[in-house]
Amino acid sequence: MIHVVADASVAIKWFLPPTAEEQDQDRAITLLEKVRSSEIVLLEPPHWLAEVAAGLNRLAPATARLDIEDLYAMRIAVTGTLKIYTAAMTLATTHRQHVFDTLYHAVALDAPNCTLVTADERYYRKVRTEGAIVLLRDFNPAAGNPAS
Repeated sequence: MIHVVADASVAIKWFLPPTAEEQDQDRAITLLEKVRSSEIVLLEPPHWLAEVAAGLNRLAPATARLDIEDLYAMRIAVTGTLKIYTAAMTLATTHRQHVFDTLYHAVALDAPNCTLVTADERYYRKVRTEGAIVLLRDFNPAAGNPAS
């Protein structure tokens, strides 16, 4: 079974209308479809729903409430152990990143057979050497594996 952590940069794409600025929405939607069909198990850190809500409230305020209700209804697994928090803090310090970003990565590093999928290229460039991370544009959910 494939486990994926989709950070807010990916989850927000599930709800935004297609535009030239929003890259790789098709891949994000395919990932969501695989989660809904139980082909991929989604894991998230404790703050993920709040971060997605904040982004949607800013980018799509007319639909944000219904979008968050839909996500909440999916009952996505949330994990936030002390080990994950301390790993996130180490990643944040080592790579000079925000703990909210590194929490997603720490969840992926902690769970077996798990990959963080992100559309945040800046974060990816800084931390890719840690492993368990792939850019959304390189993620191949249709093939059933984390990366092409």
